Amino acid sequence: MAAQGQVSKVRDVVPRSVTFVQEVWAELKKVHWPTRNETYAATTVVLVLVGVVALYLGVVDFILSQAVSWLLR
Repeated sequence: MAAQGQVSKVRDVVPRSVTFVQEVWAELKKVHWPTRNETYAATTVVLVLVGVVALYLGVVDFILSQAVSWLLR
């Protein structure tokens, strides 16, 4: 009896898996994949922003560390 239950589970899983893969493939066809130039532009923007934020945080850290050092003297 237990073997029949497992067989029916497999029979349920296989069609559902096929349907799932078909739906995933259909959704992937709808995705807008960026061009090489769009990827370069987005990467440049990210790198510039990371640099700006790093510089800002570095300056704030330096100022705060100097202020704390001065207060603790």
